[in-house]
Amino acid sequence: MAARERGELPKDLAQGRTQFQAWRASRKRGRRIPQTLWALAVRLVKTHGVSRTAMALGLDYYRLKKQAEETADQQQSISPAFVELPSPVVVGKQGVFELDNGAGARMRVQLMGYDAADVVALLRNFWSAD
Repeated sequence: MAARERGELPKDLAQGRTQFQAWRASRKRGRRIPQTLWALAVRLVKTHGVSRTAMALGLDYYRLKKQAEETADQQQSISPAFVELPSPVVVGKQGVFELDNGAGARMRVQLMGYDAADVVALLRNFWSAD
């Protein structure tokens, strides 16, 4: 890989500089930097750091640093976090049922955390099956 000459910018920084220069050439005096250009600058900060990006784009170091920090804070608050949900504690909702339908079919069921309606449905299905 060929070594870079001193002062040569990486391709993405050079493109960013070109976009900022084009905006500065066409803007009216006193206009704020558009959010799209700030977003570009913040992306470049992630790769090249605040100092190098600020110098290449002609931005104030502290303003760019603040923009990058605010963007990082927003992304952290927006990003879904992994939340581990503890397994429910089952108290008094355990049971063992031994069923015999009188025709020779037997079934033993051990339930944990059951609902009474589910047990009734299970019993009806077992006893009504031929």
